[in-house]
Amino acid sequence: MNLKDLKKDCAQKQKKGIHFIIASVVIWIMVLIVQLTDLPILTKNLLTFCCTAPLLPIAFLISKILKIQFQDKSNPLNNLGILFSVNQMIYLLIAMWIYPTLPDKMLMVIAMIFGAHLLPYSWLYNSKTYMVLSIIIPILSLIVGLNFANYTLAIMMIVIEIIFSVLLSFENKKIVNDYVQ
Repeated sequence: MNLKDLKKDCAQKQKKGIHFIIASVVIWIMVLIVQLTDLPILTKNLLTFCCTAPLLPIAFLISKILKIQFQDKSNPLNNLGILFSVNQMIYLLIAMWIYPTLPDKMLMVIAMIFGAHLLPYSWLYNSKTYMVLSIIIPILSLIVGLNFANYTLAIMMIVIEIIFSVLLSFENKKIVNDYVQ
């Protein structure tokens, strides 16, 4: 297979990672619940980090429900997708630094990192949705994070992730329709 075919195969079998985006809706709902509490900000930040931990198991469960192949060892580009995800862990060091330094802005930084880390998937999946939202999410996160309460930022992320999921589902239908024709 050439590179174009490998990318198309990856996008089809992984359904453009929609299971991870849907899982992130769940994660952001949990973050919203934490942000709505009266706990001290450092406790909220710690719990926010904890809320991100179950992303992989939730995505795995959603992949089973949606019948998405979670892992495909036959396509080497899937390893690249994993590398794109692991790359986000390095950026989380920035959020860890923000945690005690500017605790009120940690959630904003996490949202910005989350959005920005999606950019390489626009190439992997040939996805305009990933391209546009990987730029919009950090910018909106910065604006909302600087001007509104953290729970507003969490609500914004939930709404964006739902829109993201819907747009990816349209892209996935287009792949199937293009494949059938």
